[in-house]
Amino acid sequence: MVSRAERGALADWFWTIDRFFLAAFILLMGLGFMLSFAASPAVAERIGLDSFHFVRRHAFFLIPAIGIMLGISFMSPRQVRRAAMILLIVSLAAMVLALFFGVEVKGSRRWISIGSLSIQPSEFMKPAFVVICAWLFAEHARQPEIPGNLFAIILFGIVAALLVAQPDLGQTILTASVWGGMFFMAGMPWLWIIILGGAGVGGLLTAYTLLPHVAARIDKFMTGEGDTFQMDTAREAIIRGDWFGQGPGEGIVKRIIPDSHTDFIFSVAAEEFGIVFCMAIVLVFAFVVMRGLNHAFKERNDFTRFAVAGLVLQIGIQSMINIGVNLELLPAKGMTLPLISYGGSSMIAICVTAGFILALTRHRPEKRASERSLFRGGIVAPAE
Repeated sequence: MVSRAERGALADWFWTIDRFFLAAFILLMGLGFMLSFAASPAVAERIGLDSFHFVRRHAFFLIPAIGIMLGISFMSPRQVRRAAMILLIVSLAAMVLALFFGVEVKGSRRWISIGSLSIQPSEFMKPAFVVICAWLFAEHARQPEIPGNLFAIILFGIVAALLVAQPDLGQTILTASVWGGMFFMAGMPWLWIIILGGAGVGGLLTAYTLLPHVAARIDKFMTGEGDTFQMDTAREAIIRGDWFGQGPGEGIVKRIIPDSHTDFIFSVAAEEFGIVFCMAIVLVFAFVVMRGLNHAFKERNDFTRFAVAGLVLQIGIQSMINIGVNLELLPAKGMTLPLISYGGSSMIAICVTAGFILALTRHRPEKRASERSLFRGGIVAPAE
């Protein structure tokens, strides 16, 4: 146990970190590793690999992901900003390269192969994009003559164009939703709400008209016709699990779900551990979002407030999309369940997101002391 009297980076980190956030993230990663034993062996055997191939790879990615999350959590807000800027530039450049030199999977170019590893740059773009947009919104709020909102709109346009070009409609919707929520917090004028809302509807109609795979997924969802095997089996797995599940290793339907270890791991959890277990997972995600928004509500610094809110919204909305697809409430999107689904890029990128959240929500006594001295000196007025 680290004493409060100790001094040093580790002691300061231990006493200033939000341990509830840390526990929630570690819990989700632990649940994901546990569920990999249930969900991935059938997939590995189906494609001729060793039964625990994906379990070992999950552990392989999980260990450095935890290290990255903890390492980032030591950063100051300024260091978070700088790290996000570097990550955003690199990931945007990699997204451009993926369009020309990337690996094509199911008609999309989202991955870059480096040796035996496949990296999805858009996963790393998301947390960096949120942090940089938060900084731009905050700069505009601090000095209205700085066109921070305009730069944020331009940056969103670049990111959305790259995502649509891949194409990746699910990530585009996720990014647009998070960005819109942050812009609303930053005081988006009603005119912009109308313009951007109309642009969003127009974008969806254009995607439906011009992208055949998008139209096919929406048509299958609306009519129930066509190849709905994966979603039908996912629903069947959930129904078979009932309230308390069939028991660890007793799932049968999970064996025929093609992406049971990634997009449909929630259905595997329902079949083997039950609806009550799945509700507990949902509550953990809800806790992360609500605690983050509570931090944002209390935070005086605009950058930290916007960044924390945007980062937890990213985790929350992504989990909602994944679970909604599993419950057949949304069309199939090909999106992982944060910190639980198998996937190296997704796991490490979400741990970058979690690291940013931990870094920005740390209690900083020196900041509060400085604010109190300014209040007493009459230099600034306390927040209402």
